[in-house]
Amino acid sequence: MPDRAARATIYTIAERTGVSISTVSLAINHPHRVSDATRKKIVEAARELGYRPDGAWRARTGARPVGIAVAAPFTSYASYSRRLTGVLDRLRDTGIDVMVYDLESTAVAEAPLLDTLPIRAGVDGIIVMGAPLSREGGAKLADWGPPVVLLDASDGQTPSVQIDDREGGRLVAEHLIGLGHERIAFVHDAQRSLDYVSAGMERAGGLLAAFEKAGLSSGVVPVEAPGATDASADAALAEAVRSSGATAVFASHDDLASRTRIALAAAGVRVPEDLSLAGYDDGPLAAGLGLTTVRQPFEQSGAAAAEMLLGLMSGEPVASTQVTLGVELVVRQSTEAPGAASAEVGGESGAAVA
Repeated sequence: MPDRAARATIYTIAERTGVSISTVSLAINHPHRVSDATRKKIVEAARELGYRPDGAWRARTGARPVGIAVAAPFTSYASYSRRLTGVLDRLRDTGIDVMVYDLESTAVAEAPLLDTLPIRAGVDGIIVMGAPLSREGGAKLADWGPPVVLLDASDGQTPSVQIDDREGGRLVAEHLIGLGHERIAFVHDAQRSLDYVSAGMERAGGLLAAFEKAGLSSGVVPVEAPGATDASADAALAEAVRSSGATAVFASHDDLASRTRIALAAAGVRVPEDLSLAGYDDGPLAAGLGLTTVRQPFEQSGAAAAEMLLGLMSGEPVASTQVTLGVELVVRQSTEAPGAASAEVGGESGAAVA
């Protein structure tokens, strides 16, 4: 008796769902061109009928994999390109094609939990960066479709590679507290949905826990960065930071730290003389700004996700399907003790008089 999956085609899916063959093809090959409701209906019918793209067929028969899809909010956060570099480095000599999909940033999405992912022919595995799966979506993918690895996100069930962002927040807090700062502003992007715990929320959690441990439970003031990036928005950001009464600022990523520094400079606030400033990520931008920051293992995390996915695709035992990578605090010139500049000037003046 022929295998049920061998009989399932886009024609049988179209018949089951009552849509055209071209719509089924679009849902598989260009999912962004089909409405969410129609795409979900098509994917569910494909799963029920046992339809498998070529990639799933290769996984069952042991044939050589040919393609991996990597989905991430690349245009929203440039840092994901560094994770992609790690993926590409690991896959360079495998002969596997890499297909890149740009996702909407979860921070601005009303419904950030992914229910469907690319199922086009030639996709043998999927890496999703910075976007969690819904419980239903993760369960369906585990039962049907190519294997998936989440990077910089977790849903508690899908294999994942994560960064210890909570530890990163703690490191920044302890550094600033050690310098003598007792009140800081945590500058973060807006987040529309609370359906998931974002990396920024984890960093804030580590920050708050460290301040509470130091007996400074009211020492963290959250400041949401305006969505706009014009002069008036930057002025509002600078005013929010200044009115917080903080002596230091921790921005949830380096791009936001750079924006905050520009906004403060336009308002006549000097870094670090008037306010210390720390960020998160590390790279050429942070180095150029002399920014104290937390270094993420971007390329290493991408390579680790690719390694895990290759194991899942081959059916070989995987050492762990839940990997957490550590971070490192990098101290530069943007942070100093509060009032250090004034104290230095006073000391020099006193020495001169003496």
